[in-house]
Amino acid sequence: MRFKMFKNTVLLFVLVLISCGNFSKRDDQSNTNDTTEESKDIIPEEIAVGANQTELYLPLLKGKNVGIVANQSSVIFKSDNDTYTHSVDSLLAMHIAVKKVFAPEHGFRGTADAGEVIKDGVDTKTGIPIISLYGDNKKPKPEQLKGIDLMVFDLQDVGARFYTYISTLHYVMEACAEANIPVIIFDRPNPNGHYVDGPILEPEHKSFVGMHPIPVVHGMTIGEYAKMINGEQWLNKGVQCELTVIPIKNYTHKTAYSLPIKPSPNLPNDTSINLYPSLCFFEGTNVSVGRGTPKQFQIYGSPYLYKDYYTFKFVPQPNEGAKTPPHQGKMCFGKDLSNSEALSALDLSFLIEAYNHTVDKKIFFNAFFTKLAGTTTLQQQIEEGLSEKEIKATWTKGLKEFKNMRQPYLIYN
Repeated sequence: MRFKMFKNTVLLFVLVLISCGNFSKRDDQSNTNDTTEESKDIIPEEIAVGANQTELYLPLLKGKNVGIVANQSSVIFKSDNDTYTHSVDSLLAMHIAVKKVFAPEHGFRGTADAGEVIKDGVDTKTGIPIISLYGDNKKPKPEQLKGIDLMVFDLQDVGARFYTYISTLHYVMEACAEANIPVIIFDRPNPNGHYVDGPILEPEHKSFVGMHPIPVVHGMTIGEYAKMINGEQWLNKGVQCELTVIPIKNYTHKTAYSLPIKPSPNLPNDTSINLYPSLCFFEGTNVSVGRGTPKQFQIYGSPYLYKDYYTFKFVPQPNEGAKTPPHQGKMCFGKDLSNSEALSALDLSFLIEAYNHTVDKKIFFNAFFTKLAGTTTLQQQIEEGLSEKEIKATWTKGLKEFKNMRQPYLIYN
């Protein structure tokens, strides 16, 4: 997101060259245009997230009682883009009447374990009621929406079907559509928005970790995805949500974006976020993805993998976001991917290799794997010994159809 350091480095380099007299008259004449054009290409303008486009949404919020779906990632950046204030605090400072906060999985402050039940409460800083949208109350109830004129949705997504913020988006849009409450989305970049990959979810395997017939990696921002939910009439009985997307400025799906705040406790950095779509399949197996270590979703391993084959080892212990991690206190054998190159496609090699090198293949998969995959086919293919290339070939038709369906809803190139 930030290019300040890069810009300063380029500027310093140019100044040094000028001061040393390294530009001859011939070099100036022959290279000036090329250098100018190249600089335009490699120094893009600063990204501004939707929450920072206050001039676009403040007129819509003035005089309204506002609800907001928010967590620790819901912030407005200051001019230096290195500091920020929470969207709730910022809106209150701008005299917007924020009446209720709706918190997704991991809670308003983003510290709860994956799957941990979050209770309703009150924000100690502002005194605003907090309503949990996880556990038994995934969809806002009519009485919880009472007195709300307009709903703001401001969450940082990571672009994977099983990351539950897009499921929360569905239920919020549905509840607001049924209550005739408009929804405004403060859009944010998708750090995995540069590719689309994976099997398409089959309707019979719909769950909170996969609600729609899309691939594992959908390549859309929250704002674009909301448009698709509306356009494809995925809400109950085809109801339509009155939707406004506050767009990201200076963004394309190819734009590299480093998240300034971790979107959930077990995605601490860019590497974990990039590996997440590929490694999350392990959550449906007896293999740990590093919960209970400092390298969540950057390593994987299990006591049941061959010790002679896997030389890397770790022992999960309770930490933030993993109070009781899988294989707590046990030695796990696996791989460290924390220094691997960034992925631009799903990588099934980790999963296939681990299955082929587990002590007992009968207990490798569990029932959650099908929910994550969105199909029973992927597990069958791995058990039958298909290669990654052969498995991915079976996704081609579904991915082509999805990309065609997705096209009308894209806001960014």
